[in-house]
Amino acid sequence: MSKNSLFVFAKISPKGEYFKNAKQAITRIITQTQEEPGCLQFEVHENEEQDTLFLYEEWRSADDLKEHNEKSYTQEIFENYKEWLAQPVEITKMIKCE
Repeated sequence: MSKNSLFVFAKISPKGEYFKNAKQAITRIITQTQEEPGCLQFEVHENEEQDTLFLYEEWRSADDLKEHNEKSYTQEIFENYKEWLAQPVEITKMIKCE
């Protein structure tokens, strides 16, 4: 963990009929994302009872996250989310208290 790293928690709520699509899309980019130089952690978790996905990320910096969000594979997911999500992604960005 880097002293100034950025932590991101995201709650992703797909519409029921798109849950499998949303899950496959986000899990498909795990390896690519983890190989990005600024990525320290990128994990996807699922609440099966609520068809909800939770994303936990740690980045060296906000710039590294911005660069990730500009990747074509990330942009493709953002585009699909316009149709697939029941509500906007809830994103919380944090830094560690010292």
